[in-house]
Amino acid sequence: MKQSHIAIAAIGAIVIGAVGYLIGVEVTGRGPSAAVTEAAVKDYLEAHPELLAPEPVTVAGLSDEQREEVETTIRTHLIANPEIIRDAMEAFQHQQEEADRVAQVAAIANNKDLLFASERQVVLGNPEGSVTLVEFFDYNCGFCRRALEDMRELIAQDDNLRVVLKEFPVLGEGSVEAAQVSIAVNLVAPDQMNAFHDALLSQPGQVDGDVALAVAEDLGLDTGALREKLEADEVNDTITEVYALASELALTGTPSYVTANDVVIGAVGFDALKDRIASARESCGPETAIC
Repeated sequence: MKQSHIAIAAIGAIVIGAVGYLIGVEVTGRGPSAAVTEAAVKDYLEAHPELLAPEPVTVAGLSDEQREEVETTIRTHLIANPEIIRDAMEAFQHQQEEADRVAQVAAIANNKDLLFASERQVVLGNPEGSVTLVEFFDYNCGFCRRALEDMRELIAQDDNLRVVLKEFPVLGEGSVEAAQVSIAVNLVAPDQMNAFHDALLSQPGQVDGDVALAVAEDLGLDTGALREKLEADEVNDTITEVYALASELALTGTPSYVTANDVVIGAVGFDALKDRIASARESCGPETAIC
């Protein structure tokens, strides 16, 4: 084997180890952070000399002197060019993101009935709209509160937009209680659900079951009937269904949005959501039952 080939193989092994470490420590869900710089890579390599002095490679015809020369070349090259690890890390991150995207698209197709046509959901906008945007939200999520205006504007501008709300309480017991009251409102007075949703999501501070019931009372709803409905299995079954969907889609927080061909995690803003809706509409042909 040529020395250059051995060097490339060894560099690849070192890069994989360092990239794995850096991805685990320095990379967020949105990609490499500012801390992942050439200096950070160099510091890591200098702090882990074992990566630059791997187990001896035994190759027929390669002397100890030649092996030492290859190891020295690798060490010098990586310290002088730490961008090798940075570039490999970025490539790995892109590959992982693409693999996640493909898996999410498959999960949408496998769960389309529960996603878009479950009986346990709230529908806003045009119930017969040509395209559906699903939102997974939590009433205590600050980003969800800020995104509420985006949703209102999307519905106001698009007469053919159908919005599906999925209760996804992930921020503690108060969020679960608020979600339970919201589901009860949808069961008792579905025509008031839009007003209740906007009012509760607009509340300052943390909300829980008591706050949600107070909001319902302000809207003139029968809180006695709501309290009674809270005992129904349907309330917890609705949340359980959403948790299962979120797991299938690998959702990591709120708000998260789903169209017929895409998953968007985070409060990405009005323009980004409008683009995703347009993309979903273009991808749906006349034979598509649910879009």
